[in-house]
Amino acid sequence: MMIGLEIHVQLPTASKMFCSCPTTDAEAPNTHVCPICLGMPGTKPVLNKKAVECGIKLAKMLNCEIPDIMWFARKTYFYPDMSKGVQVTQYEKTVGSKGVYLLHGKKPIGITKIQLEEDPGKTKRVGDQSSLVDYNRAGTPLTEIVTDPDFSSPAEAREFLKQLITDIRHTIDLPGDGERSIRCDCNISIGKERVEVKNVTGLRNVERALTFEAIRQTKILKAGGKVDRETRRFDEERGVTISVRKKEYESDYGYINEPDLGVFHIGEMVRSISIKESPVNMAIRISREYGIDEKTAGQIVSTSVNLAKTFEAIAEATGSPQKAVSWTTGAISANWKAFEAAGKDPAGIVRITKRFADGDITDIEADIELKAYMTGSDIGTIKEQSAGLDQIVGDYLDSHPEIIDEIKKNEKAINRVIGHVMKETGGRYSSSDIVSATKGALASRL
Repeated sequence: MMIGLEIHVQLPTASKMFCSCPTTDAEAPNTHVCPICLGMPGTKPVLNKKAVECGIKLAKMLNCEIPDIMWFARKTYFYPDMSKGVQVTQYEKTVGSKGVYLLHGKKPIGITKIQLEEDPGKTKRVGDQSSLVDYNRAGTPLTEIVTDPDFSSPAEAREFLKQLITDIRHTIDLPGDGERSIRCDCNISIGKERVEVKNVTGLRNVERALTFEAIRQTKILKAGGKVDRETRRFDEERGVTISVRKKEYESDYGYINEPDLGVFHIGEMVRSISIKESPVNMAIRISREYGIDEKTAGQIVSTSVNLAKTFEAIAEATGSPQKAVSWTTGAISANWKAFEAAGKDPAGIVRITKRFADGDITDIEADIELKAYMTGSDIGTIKEQSAGLDQIVGDYLDSHPEIIDEIKKNEKAINRVIGHVMKETGGRYSSSDIVSATKGALASRL
């Protein structure tokens, strides 16, 4: 089995690749268009600088070789959703090539190339004989990331795509609007011929499409048949791939250099652009530098890169990575979303945890101060709430002394206490607060 992916990423630019038309959603079809993106005779395209910057950042993130010069090509386009009859893309000299990307920080996945190109428009079928075309999307900036056929299974391809999307979003500040931003062409061959499943959206659908196609091709070959080289689409409702057309060969596209754009010297821009540490690499580094397991590091980073930075600041300030993990995965992460959305300074969190580490306040006091600082609540109110929660937990443990022995034998028995308190309090307290109060009450009883 050989599997490779072609990932199309819509770049976060305000205007299209070669004109000033907006990339935002339009209220009506064919309103965000102009003579340039419609390919009218005599028009002159102008390359979007931000799109190039995004392409360079992604090429660096993928450890690609980036040339000093690049240029564009015209690719013969056979379909009505590109009105000029060609798609302007890259072919001979792309923004990056020969890269390598580590899956889970271990398995290398080859990156054949990354190229800049424009998106086609959108076709809508009307009845059996007619179609309508909306060119609002035509000319939207894309990067296409083409991998080597290095995946051993549909599940591995899904894992790769999940990790890659996280790093892409972080590298170019891509909004998290899912299917609008990223589409995937899935290439798979069980025998000699390659089949492409076009425009699959969603991680689960990528795995489903590849799994169905692997089974379909295997059955054909076992029956003595021949797998056709073709392009198929994935029907999400039925979970099957459907033939669309015979797959074109490279020579069918009739690539020629795009004369209206010329050659771009990007070497100085490449050297001037730096990229942020990717979430995957950050998790690997945190695990290595602070001696915590990779799963925990990954959970912290996946919650928020800024939370991970706060963890590092706490570990440095307190001199205890393990205590930093405890606070970060407990009281801090429980209130992090609202805290981050409010744009508050994490330095206050570091100061509170350091006071605890220095012995100036107890863990209960630190927990209260953290919650007050992160939520903007009054400390007195939080103390009253905490006392009320402690009372509920304590009363339950006092009336069920047998559970103490159960917990001594099996730590999972604590879930019985937590479940009762959650039901008793009816959502008045967060699960992390209940867990913290339960562990605190048990500390004096075990």
